[in-house]
Parts: sequence; C-alpha cells; structure tokens
Amino acid sequence: MNLPRALSPATRIESIDWVRGLAMVLMALDHARTYLADFRLDPLDLQQTSVALFLTRWITHFSAPVFIFLAGMSAQRLSLRLPPAHLTHALWLRGIWLVFLELTLMYFIWTFKLPGTGYPHFGVIWAIGWSMVLLGFLVRIPTMLLAISSLGIIVGHHVLDSLDVQSWGALGEYWPILHGKGMTPLGRVVYPLMPWVAVMASGFVAGGVFDWTPARRRVFLMRLGTACLVLFLALRLTNSYGDPHPWTPQPRPLFTLLSILNVEKYPPSLDFLLITLGCAFLLLAIVEQTHSKLSGVLKLFGRVPLFFYLFHLFVAHLAAGVVAVAMGFDLTLLAKDPIAAGWGFPLPLAYGVWLVMLTLLYPLCRWFDTLKHRTQSGWRRYL
Repeated sequence: MNLPRALSPATRIESIDWVRGLAMVLMALDHARTYLADFRLDPLDLQQTSVALFLTRWITHFSAPVFIFLAGMSAQRLSLRLPPAHLTHALWLRGIWLVFLELTLMYFIWTFKLPGTGYPHFGVIWAIGWSMVLLGFLVRIPTMLLAISSLGIIVGHHVLDSLDVQSWGALGEYWPILHGKGMTPLGRVVYPLMPWVAVMASGFVAGGVFDWTPARRRVFLMRLGTACLVLFLALRLTNSYGDPHPWTPQPRPLFTLLSILNVEKYPPSLDFLLITLGCAFLLLAIVEQTHSKLSGVLKLFGRVPLFFYLFHLFVAHLAAGVVAVAMGFDLTLLAKDPIAAGWGFPLPLAYGVWLVMLTLLYPLCRWFDTLKHRTQSGWRRYL
C-alpha cells in the first residue's frame, strides 16, 4: 500500500532536531559535572554517591544512544535526496572527518595536550564516525535484512561478553575496538563499535516512519517506546538477560530503585538501549506538536550538533581550567589522571556552570546556524 508522504524529502524534521537538541543539552550537563566534580567519585557507585549525583549522571545516559540513533534517521532522510553511490560517499566523508576530529581536535579539548603526546581516546565521536563509514556499506543491503541484522546485534551482543579473548594472543588486544572497552595498542577504547553501529543502522531503518502521516507515526512511536520500556522492566526486574550487572536490594528503597536503573553503558547493554531509546521514541511522538521558546532553543542546538559539541566541551574544560588557576592549582591538573587531591566542588556549581555555558552557546549556535544555511557548500557541511 502506498502511504501519503507527510513531508517532502528536503524538509527538515523538527522533532529530530528537538530530541537531538535535548540530548546535547544533557550531554553538556554531564561534561560540566565531569570537569568540576571530584573525578575520583563514581556517581553511579551506590556505596558512595548521592541521589542527586546519581540522577545527574544517569539522565545524561540519554545522550549517546539518542544522538547515534538519530544520526541514522538523518542519514535515511538524506537517502531520499541522494542516489545510493552519492549517499555512500557522503557517509564515508562525514565518518572519516569525525574520526580525524576525535584523534586531533577532540584529543586536545579533552586533555589540553597536543595530539601525539599521549594515548588516544576513542570516544563517542570516533564511534559515530566509524559507524557512518560502515553505514555507507550497509545502506546497500535490503532494508528488511538491515533491520533484522541490526536488531540481532543489539539483542544478542551479550553472547560475546563471555569470550575468552585473553587466549587470542595479540589479536585479543584489539578486541575492545569491536566489543567491550579498555586499552589497546592503538589507544583507549571507550565506545566500541558494537553495538553502536547497529544502533545507527536501526535508526536508518526507522527513518522511514517520517514518510507516514503524522497520526500513524505518532501512534507507532508511542507503541514502540512503550514496548521498549515494558521489555526493559521485564528483563531488568527478573535479572534474566540484558545487562552484565544484576540489580541488588539496597538498605534504602530509593537506592534499590537506583540499582535497577544502573545499567551498563560501556558497551551499552540491551537494557541500557531499551530504556534510553524507549524514552526517545516517546519524545519523538510527543514533541511534534510542541511549540514554545524552549522548543526553539532545543531545535537550534539540534541543528548544529557538532558545532555545539566542540564548543561546549571546550568551554567546560576552559571553565574548569580558570577555576583551577584561580585556586592555585597548576593548569596541568586537568590533563592528569588521577586528578590531584583537593579538586572537586559541590554539584550546584556544576549546574551553574552548565546554565552559563548554555547561555553563552545559544548566540554562537544561532550565528552558526544562520551561516550554515546561507550556503551548504564547503567546510560548513561538516559542522
């Protein structure tokens, strides 16, 4: 059956920008907390955290899976305007550019060290970049096969958790690049490719819902989001499958709830993806009819995600550097691991810096959004 198109292929999907903008704002909060709180305190460790600190960290889990899934959706919308060969070429160029940024500019922003002077970190930009490169190949296979294989990886990647990679010799040293996390001869892997590439590919498949009428799309997304959250509860409460760390009863009921919510991000477990993407599907359904000043701000941030990412991280690290110098610390403090004793501030300061950072970024993002849409040629396409 032929479905009526709700939007032309060239029309930007505002609900995608809205949800992506929210993901960027939450990510900025996480990085403000990262640089200003005590580095040695794990906010998800129920033996030492507080409810406020736990939730501040936990809510930002929303960012990476949503951003990667929506990148796949955006690629699907791009496929309506580009022939397959051009789409593959565009994804390859974009992906390689992101990998290059991760190893150069991002390394400097994260560490205040020049590239090549330390051990590279393979983070979220690296994972997005390689996922785009691989998606450039995957878009050539039939949509149904791509959907089944992506879902299979997302659901089944936990069978790889028990592999004895230590027995693989030198080859096992590179395993974290594909699955898991940790040190490799090439650098420290924080975001392995599996299952992130499957998350992006599933977003590509799901992008077709924006060809449906708004009413049908909202119903589908609401049902999909609800199903994800119900499945999360079923798997998590029974500790049967879906996360390598079972929840355990805690002395206080509220901390028992936090234990249930405390799912693995590195690499993302099935439970982690169910609860984060389930919420994202519900938001995509709800915000299509949302119009407010806050919506406008989030959509703006969502239209210039890489520009926002680079500048917010630099501002967060720079702010921490200013505070460190003002307190008599050496600026190299923020490039050290573990962090120096005496560093770390109350959580409200991180929230204050976060709000100031967003206030400063808004006019910059508005300026760049105007500049970017004046012409799509040249370097602006890659920010």
